[in-house]
Amino acid sequence: MFSIYKNKSVKQIFQYGADTLTVGKALAICKGQINGVLNEETRKLVRQSSTVVEKIASSTQAVYGINTGFGPLCTEMISAEDTRKLQENILKSHAVGIGEPVSEEISRLMLILKLQALAQGYSGIQEGTLDRMIWFLENNVIPVVPKQGSVGASGDLAPLSHLFLPLIGLGKVYHQGTIAETADILKIYDLAPISLGAKEGLALINGTQFIAAHAVKVVQKMHNLLAVADITAAMMLEGLLGSAKPFHEKLHNLRPYKGNKHVAANIRHLLKDSEIVPSHANCSRVQDPYSLRCIPQVHGASRNAWLHLKEMLEIEINAVTDNPVIFSEELTISGGNFHGQPMALPLDYACLAASEIGNISDRRIYLSLEGTTPGVPKLLMKETGLNSGFMILQYTSAALASENKGLCFPASADSIPTSLGQEDHVSMGSISGRKALQVIENVEKILGIELFCAAQAMDYHLPLKSGKVINAVHDAVRSKVSHIEEDQIMYNLMQTTIDLVQSGELLEIAQKAQDQMSTEGFNEEFEKY
Repeated sequence: MFSIYKNKSVKQIFQYGADTLTVGKALAICKGQINGVLNEETRKLVRQSSTVVEKIASSTQAVYGINTGFGPLCTEMISAEDTRKLQENILKSHAVGIGEPVSEEISRLMLILKLQALAQGYSGIQEGTLDRMIWFLENNVIPVVPKQGSVGASGDLAPLSHLFLPLIGLGKVYHQGTIAETADILKIYDLAPISLGAKEGLALINGTQFIAAHAVKVVQKMHNLLAVADITAAMMLEGLLGSAKPFHEKLHNLRPYKGNKHVAANIRHLLKDSEIVPSHANCSRVQDPYSLRCIPQVHGASRNAWLHLKEMLEIEINAVTDNPVIFSEELTISGGNFHGQPMALPLDYACLAASEIGNISDRRIYLSLEGTTPGVPKLLMKETGLNSGFMILQYTSAALASENKGLCFPASADSIPTSLGQEDHVSMGSISGRKALQVIENVEKILGIELFCAAQAMDYHLPLKSGKVINAVHDAVRSKVSHIEEDQIMYNLMQTTIDLVQSGELLEIAQKAQDQMSTEGFNEEFEKY
């Protein structure tokens, strides 16, 4: 129910271009758990496509990017002898990214996703170019890619240019924990830069791999986030003596959204065998505030957004997204498969969905401080006045939730024409991906704060216990952070529970506890990626 997909059932060899890539497989290749290779059939297709491109380059037929200039220069014919120089020039001129570099993991994912796209044999790439890309991955020589500069339309031009400068001996790479000049690292391995053939530079930099690599991380991190949100919400339900009725299966069968039903089943499972739930069965409260009562509707809607992103991403990472696409010597198509809109929209949707998890979590944190729950003191501390209790923790969660609202403006709603009007509508999907990760990281912090507050609230109902999973999580929190009844420095305690969320340790603890219990028909679409 809570575990992150570990790819235990997939083979240890992944064949680029021949096998179907998933988010889980991409991450496993990135971590070195699966070895990515090119099989002979794929190599044959790649060689055939490269041969077609070389023939076109030597002909008088004008084909964009092979024997013409780029963008607004698409009517400028390039001689056969200059086609190779043209491909080097495009990498140099388009490497205009700025800002801090993306993580080494994102750069790795970009390489993996680009290999999958190029290996399908529609791009005219040389076999040796793909082999060098695989060499970079296998030897942990990973290109340094700046975060800013892509508008997400004619591919992620700037970041992909930086990603592939090292192929021609330029740019910088991560190597053994440091950033170094590519030329210096190639000398260490006694390797020469490769010589790009016709269209190769264009094939390398046209594509959505910067956007898609961020989307891979969004899918992974949001999967963890959604599971943790259900756990912290269930803990807060217990701490605030919330009703279990809003999670009844019959209720959600009347409005059967996949996400809602899954979350309701999760909460029922987490509350199973709870001693706290029956302890207030005959209380006078008629209904709970929305942040407790509507957990399935809010968390469920965010799960639906995650599922939509995952489904769209699995199409994207198995697609050919460069331009032009080479079908044969007679049929080349200059189209728009590089346009980032199909990923920009679901990434913006996922960004909003993640932010809403933070919004409702902040409301539950606030609710826990009000002192209206029997047995649970105001500000989660018995002696207040002299002590401020947990009051200011909610300031932090409010600040994070507010920051997220600013980040939720959809990047895809904007478009600024580029390339002298040739690229007159762009997706800004690269910004969508980067913002979504920022929002998710903020929500992880909010959930860490909720975990801290929920554990404190639950303490006031001892010796009553919750279900097995919630008890295990509560015990884990208490093994790291003690119950407190007087003011002390809080940021280090908050960071401890935030670390539990961000590291994945909380889900591992929950998984171990839930393995001892039966599940009740959970939707498999939400259980893996």
